[in-house]
Amino acid sequence: MMNSKSLSFPAIRRGISRLNSYYVYIMGSKTGTLYVGVTNDLRKRILEHKSKLIPGFSSKYNINELLYHSEFSSINQAIEVVEKMLKGWSRIKKVELIKTINPTFKDLAEELNLEILHLTVLDDKGDN
Repeated sequence: MMNSKSLSFPAIRRGISRLNSYYVYIMGSKTGTLYVGVTNDLRKRILEHKSKLIPGFSSKYNINELLYHSEFSSINQAIEVVEKMLKGWSRIKKVELIKTINPTFKDLAEELNLEILHLTVLDDKGDN
């Protein structure tokens, strides 16, 4: 069994939304399919997944639960080091990483206040 120390990353700060911040996240489906992504706007990206606004893997497999996220100050670190590394990891290793911050696999999107964002997105599009 892996220990959480082997799964830690240097210079990671957990957070939700800050200027010049980049996020690596893992989403999951009810059937256990996992998706690894990177974004500079975690709230917006999670809303896109949940609303299936962008066609692709996550909408096809109904991936709509945020299971893990970490914040980085460098886009290069987020993309080159973590996203590419995580995408190469086995499912077991990804699950162990998720358990370090989310042992019950709850949807962490609740802490992002997505209902407020959803109203903002609709208002920006002119929809009411």
